[in-house]
Amino acid sequence: MNKSSTKPKGATSYKQTSFGIIPRTKSLQLELVGTKKGLEFIATCYHQKLTPQLILKVHEIAFAWIFPDWAGKYRTIRVQYSDKEAPLPHLIPALTTDLCADLEERLKHLDRNKVEDIIELLAWFQHRFVWIHPFQDYNGRLTRMLTTFILLQLSLPPIEIRANNKQDRDNYLQAMYSADDGNYKKLEYLIKQALDESLSNIIDSK
Repeated sequence: MNKSSTKPKGATSYKQTSFGIIPRTKSLQLELVGTKKGLEFIATCYHQKLTPQLILKVHEIAFAWIFPDWAGKYRTIRVQYSDKEAPLPHLIPALTTDLCADLEERLKHLDRNKVEDIIELLAWFQHRFVWIHPFQDYNGRLTRMLTTFILLQLSLPPIEIRANNKQDRDNYLQAMYSADDGNYKKLEYLIKQALDESLSNIIDSK
């Protein structure tokens, strides 16, 4: 009797890494470790201004040990995400510089006592960063790490937007699509929900 040729779900997705060509299931484990490395670095430098150089450094620390050829460097290729084309590679340095300058200016005028204003800022930043799509991969992970960077600057705890199942991930994507059209309400709701949960966990632990 012949063995079935059916492969386990996800086994056909492979990535070239510094550890060789490995299946998606194994690269995901490395990416989680990389995200932890990035967050640990952020915890040491969040008192600094966010600059393009710092963004590159966070991406490098998180992922260059897995993907040394391109992690920590702006992408040089054209990419599409969610059926949209990201800005052309030669525009990325200027767009990232403008994003950091815009963030700095918004932080200067932010009323830190108004949670709704903070949530609006985070939603704007998350959408804008993903839209620029500075890196070949892990823009979403880096966006969430940089959100932690901003929250720590504001003396607030890190948040984790729900992504445990397909429905949660679809909700986040739909929120991003709405933001593409200038409507940030869905994204603000998800961020508020995550922030409320994070603050509640702190209160419960006391």
